[in-house]
Amino acid sequence: MKTANLAIVFTDIQGFTERTSRQTHEENQRLLQVHHDLLAPLFTRFGGRIIKSIGDAFLVTFESPTQAVLSGVAIQDRLWEYNRTALESEQLRVRVAINVGEVRVEPNDVFGEPVNIAARVEGIAEPGEVYFTEALYLSMNKAEVPSEEVGAFELKGIPGKIRVFRVPKGPYRMEAPVVPLPAPAGIPPVGPPFANLGLARLSAEGGALSAVGQRAAVLGGQAKSAGGQFLARLRSRLPAGFTGLRMAMVFGGLAVVLGVAVVGFGGSSAERAISQVRDAKPTERPALVLEARKLIESEKNLGNRQRLFGELQEAVGDMAGAVDRYVDSVRAGNGKAGDRLTELLTHEECRVRVDAAKAVGELRLKSARGELKDLAEEGGPGDGEKTNLLDRVLGGCDSRKAARNALERFKND
Repeated sequence: MKTANLAIVFTDIQGFTERTSRQTHEENQRLLQVHHDLLAPLFTRFGGRIIKSIGDAFLVTFESPTQAVLSGVAIQDRLWEYNRTALESEQLRVRVAINVGEVRVEPNDVFGEPVNIAARVEGIAEPGEVYFTEALYLSMNKAEVPSEEVGAFELKGIPGKIRVFRVPKGPYRMEAPVVPLPAPAGIPPVGPPFANLGLARLSAEGGALSAVGQRAAVLGGQAKSAGGQFLARLRSRLPAGFTGLRMAMVFGGLAVVLGVAVVGFGGSSAERAISQVRDAKPTERPALVLEARKLIESEKNLGNRQRLFGELQEAVGDMAGAVDRYVDSVRAGNGKAGDRLTELLTHEECRVRVDAAKAVGELRLKSARGELKDLAEEGGPGDGEKTNLLDRVLGGCDSRKAARNALERFKND
C-alpha cells in the first residue's frame, strides 16, 4: 500500500436522510443525479480525483490544498445558481469540509487519520459553507483564498482540539491577496456567496476546448449510427497496416462531418437538449441540465434512456459516469451504447480508454474486439504518463494493459 500527502474533501447534502423518507425512490434518484451532475465536473476541472460517490456524499482527493478550497467555493456558487431557479423541494444545500495530510492510497479508496478528521469536520460544517482544518490553512496559498477562523473543536475519535477555518463570503478585493470587502450597512449581499472566486479560475479557453472535444465525441457517436455501414465498408478497404490511431483519426474526421449532417436534421428533443447543455456557458448549464434530464426521463425505453443519460454525462464532462450509463444501456439491449463504448477506446484521455476497455471486457462486447486489439498493441496518448500525484502512486495510466485484460475475458467465449 502506497502513501501520499493529499488534500481530502468530503461533501454531503444537508438533511438528505430525512428527505429520502418523504420522497419517492424516483425523486431521490433524480435528486442524486442532479447533485452528481453539478459537483463532479467541478471537482475534475480543479484537478480533483473522485475516490467515492456514495449516495449524497463525495470523497475527493487533490494534490493542491488551494485547488481543493477553490473547488469548494466554486461548488457553493454553482449550487447558488441552481437553487435560484429550482423548486424548493429540489434545492440542494451542501456541506464541504477539507483536510490535508499523509494517507494510505488504494486504487478506489484512501485511509488514515486525515480522512477521519475531514469526515468529522464535515459533520460540524454549515450548509453553503467551505470548512477546513488548520493543517490545510497552513498549506494553502492565502493570497488566493481568504479565510477566517471558526473555532477549536473536539471531534469524536480525534485526540485534542482541531482548529477549523472557513472561507468568508464575498464580495472580495480581487487583487492578491484576495480579501473580503465589507458590505454596505443594512444591504444584504447580492450574487453568488463567494463572488465566483472559484468559477472565475476556470479559464474560458479551457472550457471552450473542452466543449469542442465533447461536441466532436458525441457527433462521432451520432455519425456512427447514421453512417455506420459506410464506415464499415471503408475500414474493410483500408491497407492492412492502416489501423489503430491512424484509422481512428480518419474515422474521427469523417464522424464529425457525418455527425454535423445528422445534427442538422435535429434529432430527438432530448438529444437537442443535450446539445444545448454541451454548448452552454458554465453559468447557463445547471438549468439546461435539469431540462435535459426531464426530457430523458420521459423516454420509455430503458436502454435508450440510459444511453441518453450517458450522453448527458459526457456533455457535462463526467466521462466515468458516462461509461457507467452506457454499460447499463448495453445491458438493457441498446446497441448504440455499445458503439459509443467502442469509440471511447480511441479517446484522447488515457483514463477514459481504461474505463471503456474495462466496460467492454465486462460486457464481453464482441463487436469491439478489433478496437481492443488495436489498443492492446498501440496504446494511446498519455499511456505510461504520471500526470498527477495519484498516478505516480498507482503506477501511471495504462490503457494497453486494460485492453489486454479485457481481451482475456473473451477467451472462454
